[in-house]
Amino acid sequence: MTTGVTGPGRAAIDERTLRPDRWWLAPLVTFVVFSSFVVYATWRAFSGANYYASPYLSPFYSPCLGDCVEGASDFGQPFAWWPLSAALIILIFPLGFRMTCYYYRKAYYRAFWLSPPACAVAEPHGAYSGETRLPLILNNLHRYFWYAAVLVALVLSFDVVLAFRDTNGEWDSVPHMGLGTLLMLVNVVYIWLYTLSCHSCRHVVGGRLRHFSKHPVRYRLWTWVSGLNARHARYAWVSLFSVALVDLYIYLLATDVIEDVRFF
Repeated sequence: MTTGVTGPGRAAIDERTLRPDRWWLAPLVTFVVFSSFVVYATWRAFSGANYYASPYLSPFYSPCLGDCVEGASDFGQPFAWWPLSAALIILIFPLGFRMTCYYYRKAYYRAFWLSPPACAVAEPHGAYSGETRLPLILNNLHRYFWYAAVLVALVLSFDVVLAFRDTNGEWDSVPHMGLGTLLMLVNVVYIWLYTLSCHSCRHVVGGRLRHFSKHPVRYRLWTWVSGLNARHARYAWVSLFSVALVDLYIYLLATDVIEDVRFF
């Protein structure tokens, strides 16, 4: 039985939409920008090189647990036997978190699968199964990816601390700071804002409570996270750009295309 827009009980409208505005612009922009990031991230993840420029480590390779270059491994190399790029060991977790994110689901459902491409626009699919079959059923793992994303954010925060070392990766009596340090700091702030504004975080801090009045601390946390959640989409996109920008900056340093700007 047809369950899509032509299914029984649905309005019989021949036109795909009656909207007079440029409804196709938003999914088109999402498609172009997200595709560009996927192409760039795939290239960088599989390259396995130019991800460390002391004292900066690319967020795509953090933590670097494979056969990494000298100075890049702060937690050892338990996967030194891994024959492929070290980034492929860790990227599954932040990638899984974003791909199962409630906002990103809306974004790529509309931009890539046209399901539907916009509000009040009929989708081209003749049937609808929701998130009950592969691969979309994997979106139900979002909360578990959130736990992993918190750990990744903690590691990236540690990387920012290490970025205050000198260019030789050594600690001095006075912390050093370069443009890379600043970019990594801004990136980790937005990574945390995106992670903490997640719907799963909102449920973790305030879910399954019958009486907020009996849990004032969790209620305050829930209220704060709910405020962040209203800007979840913005944090999702900004953190996507910031992580790519930091990686690109470190790549340019590692390939001697540019020199790091040191403030002190």
